[in-house]
Amino acid sequence: TSAPPPSKERRMSRFSGSVKLKYVKLGYQYLVNHILTFLLIPIMAGAAVEILRLGPHEIIAVWNSLLRLDAVQILCSAFLIIFIATLYVTSKPRSIYLVDYACYKPPVTCRVPFSTFMEHSRLILKDNPKSVDFQMRILERSGLGEETCLPPAIHYIPPKPNMEAARGEAEVVIFSSIDALMKKTGIKPKDIDILIVNCSLFSPTPSLSAMIVNKYKLRSNIRSFNLSGMGCSAGLISIDLARDLLQVHPNSYALVISTEIITPNYYQGSERAMLLPNCLFRMGGAAILLSNKRRDGGRAKYRLVHVVRTHKGADDKAYKCVYEQEDPQGKVGINLSKDLMVIAGEALKSNITTIGPLVLPASEQLLFLVTLIGRKIFNPKWKPYIPDFKQAFEHFCIHAGGRAVIDELQKNLQLSPEHVEASRMTLHRFGNTSSSSLWYELAYVEAKNRMKKGDRVWQIAFGSGFKCNSAVWKCNTTVKNPVDGPWSDCIERYPVHIPEIVKL
Repeated sequence: TSAPPPSKERRMSRFSGSVKLKYVKLGYQYLVNHILTFLLIPIMAGAAVEILRLGPHEIIAVWNSLLRLDAVQILCSAFLIIFIATLYVTSKPRSIYLVDYACYKPPVTCRVPFSTFMEHSRLILKDNPKSVDFQMRILERSGLGEETCLPPAIHYIPPKPNMEAARGEAEVVIFSSIDALMKKTGIKPKDIDILIVNCSLFSPTPSLSAMIVNKYKLRSNIRSFNLSGMGCSAGLISIDLARDLLQVHPNSYALVISTEIITPNYYQGSERAMLLPNCLFRMGGAAILLSNKRRDGGRAKYRLVHVVRTHKGADDKAYKCVYEQEDPQGKVGINLSKDLMVIAGEALKSNITTIGPLVLPASEQLLFLVTLIGRKIFNPKWKPYIPDFKQAFEHFCIHAGGRAVIDELQKNLQLSPEHVEASRMTLHRFGNTSSSSLWYELAYVEAKNRMKKGDRVWQIAFGSGFKCNSAVWKCNTTVKNPVDGPWSDCIERYPVHIPEIVKL
């Protein structure tokens, strides 16, 4: 027999208790976060009372004593104030602004519905039905939708991943993104001072950055960089590099391109661990314009606040958990280790330990510190306190590496479904677009008209090596009804329900 439902009085008591606990927590947070204000108020009040106790003659005497200071004292004081102010201004880092960005939107002809993907798998792997079944199970649970895209060369049977096709994909993705960005910002090619391109697995000669210089006839003194082999978190590494360069080169624009070229990296073997990327990775790219010019502060969408990078490559398991290699038949692919999520969790812990003190309010830092001390001194079995990052950020952009990645971060950071909505919907609509996925997620938040002035955004990405990188942005201006972007023709349909298993 089932237990009787709780009485009305008991339900009201529980509700009352939860409300009281909520207000106790809010009161604690307000008190700790404003502790300096609460300490200064009594001091200022005491000083005001003492001043009021002085008579008019005593106040005039104090004023006259101040006026008796000689010229040398006045000059020394003025010099000291000017020196401190100059030192502060010169040592303060330049503000780095994200003027705007653009994401590549693949054409309808590149779409890969589930039925098409599985039909191709059956034809390509006709001698290995177990691998076909494995890919079907992965796709059913992947969280991807029917509109993700693969480059034209992969649509052939068998695929034709040659150098010419790879260059063609790189040109259409990168050039389309740059053209869209230049149209949005009005920037000219000659205005670009710094160029950074990140693409992990496709590294031709001349480089992709040289390809862009040639296409847009960029200046001969441009500072160009091409980052390869750095995984899905390379986009934030590019942002970090751009920030450092903009700190030492005043009055400059930095163009950052984040992409992954799929064509030459489509695995055609039958090793299960190497078939996973075929099911998850899709076509995509983004172009981002950064500036350190003060006049761009008014029109820029965001200001860069922090970049925190964590590298776990010293550990052998972490180093090899995402590893490019040949299978026994000599076919090259990416091997994803079964320990990937455990290693990602450890990298995340290291990263949030660093970023926490930079962004969390004092109330959360105090609770974390007290719990840490308690576990070290009193009882190691105490449950560790997980800081509430929802107090530090309004929006979360978690790398859409796969459903398991998003699930793990949602659990570890105690986020609501709304906080991870942008990541899940990006995975559903565009798949894992590697380093550019964070920008599709940011575009989703903007397309939903959720980005308000003053909002804080946390971008989190994982990459081979193994790396976990974070970037924190603050919104400069409310983003209203963007008419362009990758979500312009489908945002009304989102969010959609994504079942645990899609039966194929």
